[in-house]
Amino acid sequence: MFVRTYAATIVGIDALMVTVEVNIAGGGLGMFLVGLPDNAVKESEQRIRAAFENSGERMSGKKVVVNLAPADLRKEGSGFDLPIAVGILAAMQRIAADDIEGCLFAGELSLDGTVRPVKGILPMAIAARERGIGRLIVACENAREAAVVDGIAVIGVESLRQTVAYLNHEEEIAPSQAPQTPATDLVTQPYEEDFADVKGQLHVKRALEIAAAGGHNVLMIGSPGSGKTMLARRLPSILPPLSPEESLETTKIHSVAGLTEISGLMVRRPFRAPHHTISPVALIGGGQFPQPGEVSLAHNGVLFLDELPEFGRSVLEVMRQPLEEKRITVSRVKYRVQYPANFTLIAAMNPCPCGYYNHPTRECTCSQSMVHRYMGRISGPLMDRIDMHIEVTPVPPEELAHAPEGESSATIRERVCRAREIQRRRFGDTPGIHTNAMMNSALLRRHCALDEASTRLLEQAMHRLSLSARAYDRILKVSRTIADLEGRDRIAAADIAEAINYRSLDRDSWGR
Repeated sequence: MFVRTYAATIVGIDALMVTVEVNIAGGGLGMFLVGLPDNAVKESEQRIRAAFENSGERMSGKKVVVNLAPADLRKEGSGFDLPIAVGILAAMQRIAADDIEGCLFAGELSLDGTVRPVKGILPMAIAARERGIGRLIVACENAREAAVVDGIAVIGVESLRQTVAYLNHEEEIAPSQAPQTPATDLVTQPYEEDFADVKGQLHVKRALEIAAAGGHNVLMIGSPGSGKTMLARRLPSILPPLSPEESLETTKIHSVAGLTEISGLMVRRPFRAPHHTISPVALIGGGQFPQPGEVSLAHNGVLFLDELPEFGRSVLEVMRQPLEEKRITVSRVKYRVQYPANFTLIAAMNPCPCGYYNHPTRECTCSQSMVHRYMGRISGPLMDRIDMHIEVTPVPPEELAHAPEGESSATIRERVCRAREIQRRRFGDTPGIHTNAMMNSALLRRHCALDEASTRLLEQAMHRLSLSARAYDRILKVSRTIADLEGRDRIAAADIAEAINYRSLDRDSWGR
């Protein structure tokens, strides 16, 4: 007997539908799995046989052929166990074939018949809805994640035995419901780390506010203990909440990576802080079984690189493309996938190997050549792609003891949200552009026109600091964000001057 049902495989951050065709006929023995399966899919035969035995089912004694169509698309992962098992049972007439044609199944089978969760359930649910499939049957642990997709009934099952009972109408299982907590309630909950805890560092907090408002990249340079990491970890607390589209896309990436929680869609922007020993593939994505890297897991959020010069040169250089294009294309012999990578880069570093170059009270033990070599670990092209370079100086002890509490993150976030709303209206008719940092040359000419005084000031800075054309554009983008925070339609000379000040740690100013 021939039957078909549906599964899905992940390519990039999207799911592609796979038709599971099962045919049982005489003329041989055993199970034959075709359709370009990987090793995990090939091993499903042993898991399915054991699951059948421990669930009170018997494998057919005839020849079983399972085809995963389209046959030229590589199938990966253990999520095909459940659809193959259900297809075999339907071909054996243990389940009505009509009941499974409108279903998509995804789940790994344990040897005892338990259904285990798999990665990428959210994009699978989206693909099923787009294909017009009405039901998605998954492990209970995956059900709430998939339930955030409207227009499809998500059935969570615990075992193969329960799946068969449900499909045979012997047991009723209510469709899973998406979490009912409003996203606004989650967003307004206080963050564990708040800018109100930061004493002093007003100029750095101002720079991070500008970065949050315009999506700009920031490099903080300062001695150990000056507060670089503390400040960076508080940046998510002043970022605006994710829009529904951003939330769905961000959650899809984390679903593919197996990092989602049962609370449904993500409502807070991600913050990723990989260790400096990370490999280029772990940062960018790819691998033998392609997975999104840290730059994609930070999509719509923050990527924090602490101790920037300690990262491998090859690791840092692979970031140049995503910083410009906001996406990653991973091309290998066997596959080509694309991941989004629209993140805000926050980097921190010491000014020299000992960490005390330009320190107000401690003496640096490094020679000038050592300082030059240390700073030279960051290439000029990468430095050009960082909009703002901020020097972080230690807070004096008396200020730590007696300084009043600073502005709260909620207060700063209100200003950031107002600036983001201005940008939303400005770029409303430009697809793919959401913040000032994403402006191209045409948008710069349209929205960053300068008066004579501002033009003269910027030209002087270009000559004095020997800045590149890319740095020129970065200054204009930061100036536009500063004007938005102040509610000005046009960029003023004061905005240009402040933006130039955030380039004061450029390469030539350090004598390199």
